[in-house]
Amino acid sequence: MLSEKTKNEFYKALLNKDPEYEGLFYVGVKTTGIFCRPTCPARKPKLENCEFYRAAKEALIASFRPCLRCRPLSHPNQVSDLVCKLVDAVEKNPEKRWKDADFRAISTDSTTARRQFKKRFGMTFVEYARSRRIGIAMKQIREGAMVIDAQLDSGYESNSGFVDAFSKIMGAPPTKFDKHYGVLKCACLDTKLGPMIAISDENALYLLEFASRRGLEREIERLRIRTKSTIIPETTDPIRSIEAELKAYFDGSLREFKTPIHMLGSPFQQLAWKELMRIPYGTTRSYLEEAIAIGKPKAFRAVANANGANQLAIIIPCHRIINNDGRLGGYGGGIAHKKWLIDHEKSFISL
Repeated sequence: MLSEKTKNEFYKALLNKDPEYEGLFYVGVKTTGIFCRPTCPARKPKLENCEFYRAAKEALIASFRPCLRCRPLSHPNQVSDLVCKLVDAVEKNPEKRWKDADFRAISTDSTTARRQFKKRFGMTFVEYARSRRIGIAMKQIREGAMVIDAQLDSGYESNSGFVDAFSKIMGAPPTKFDKHYGVLKCACLDTKLGPMIAISDENALYLLEFASRRGLEREIERLRIRTKSTIIPETTDPIRSIEAELKAYFDGSLREFKTPIHMLGSPFQQLAWKELMRIPYGTTRSYLEEAIAIGKPKAFRAVANANGANQLAIIIPCHRIINNDGRLGGYGGGIAHKKWLIDHEKSFISL
């Protein structure tokens, strides 16, 4: 989370169109729903209407779309023609789920697209497209706003396209939130490792995941089907609690989370998750050690699968499980995040 001093610094750079800040931040403009580079020639918004982000992906997931004037993701002096073409393709059809055949249809190699996006933006093209879809679906039907307004703000020319995209992730069209559905609340939280998605009811947290996690949309869909709920953008006491606790965790002042959680899983999965929560802060265990601890030494592969199904990242610390040979192993939130979390905890445990 950016400090007030940093926000003021970035705002000054925005007003001055300072080229030295190119690539250091992006600004989302609440009144227009777009995000820009620091040197954008457009009229400058008031500070209270600005949200600043270190990475383009964070702005996308927060529901801002790329500015058509400064083109923050496809500036011709910074990126290739291929990246420009793909960014434009996503904006023309943001709800599209890209497959190999779609790349071939525009005479593009998916591997090349992945590599160029990763090099320029720190995320693959598929991650970019997914971030754009999640951002649109996460855009709130704010404070009684009309569905058609939300549709247009989200960049959907087709009402059916907007409703379909919203429904796929949240479980029902935005006009269908009524007494026939259970309701879970969803919010996007800013952290040092990028945005995280939190979902809860009024009593406990059901999901906490990095917004960049592969398969996040399917996770959310499984959650709402299992709970027979729709998911609407809104905050709750558990979400406010975990937001405060995450800030303390990333600052190094919190080692154990107190936010109430609701674990949805089989008896074996819950057994594995509870054992994860017994691993001390700043230490690691192997999959085999976890299996032995729950009394099932031959089930280390099943333990690994259970850890992969964990929907409460950091709180249930599956990042503390590594391979028997000391290598990091897998992690749903990405290996870079796993390494950062392990190093972060070790740095504070030694103090």
